[in-house]
Amino acid sequence: MSVLALLLLAVGTADAVRSRAWGDRQREHLVTILAGLSVLALGAVLAGLTAPADVGLLVLAALVLAGWVLASAEGVVRERGAAPPLAVIGLGTGLLVLASGWASPTAGSVARWLEWSALPDVPDLDPDRAMLLAGLLLVQFATGNVVVRLVLIQVGALPRQGTPQAADRLRGGRLLGPMERVIILGLGLAGEVTAASLVIAAKGLIRWPELRSSDLEDSAVGVDEVTEYFLVGSMVSWLVALTALAVALLG
Repeated sequence: MSVLALLLLAVGTADAVRSRAWGDRQREHLVTILAGLSVLALGAVLAGLTAPADVGLLVLAALVLAGWVLASAEGVVRERGAAPPLAVIGLGTGLLVLASGWASPTAGSVARWLEWSALPDVPDLDPDRAMLLAGLLLVQFATGNVVVRLVLIQVGALPRQGTPQAADRLRGGRLLGPMERVIILGLGLAGEVTAASLVIAAKGLIRWPELRSSDLEDSAVGVDEVTEYFLVGSMVSWLVALTALAVALLG
């Protein structure tokens, strides 16, 4: 799972870099891919993943990273749909899971730092698991938002810029979504599944006045569009967190 963890860290970093406005699209893609590849290479050196099998898996991870960045660009998604980028990241991570037996265990500076710190006192926390949890945590932020956006574009709940947006009726989604996913992941890892379900229920209650106001106010975006945006976005966001939780528990 060491190379999978590095891929997650690289994808999370790349999407965080991409969330900034870079102007030119080609420049944005180049900077984003280079940021992800830098994390992948640096992480491999720090984790001591330098065996031939590790290098081969790292090349596969680099291809998955580049494919994800290019296929998940908004213009490409609007033209070809959300299936290609989701297939790239899904198949790529699946292949790395299947080939995880060939990867060397996390060692090097990462393992030495963990041994020096107090983190090994945490039950079942070895270097591989620590790296995996760090990667799963990072993708809850910008990458989670990208996945949600892909699906919203696919179902037509997120039209092009310059047209009335349901997102304008529900403020703070890009901030609340990552916070919600991190809380669900953290509570799930702590075994507090009931508390995680309460977080999900609380979101609906908190958003209810905004959904209701969309039906009462004179707006170009009606309550149907806002409700679809909220439900689809929330469901996908929860699935991102629950998938990460499943990977963490199985890994």
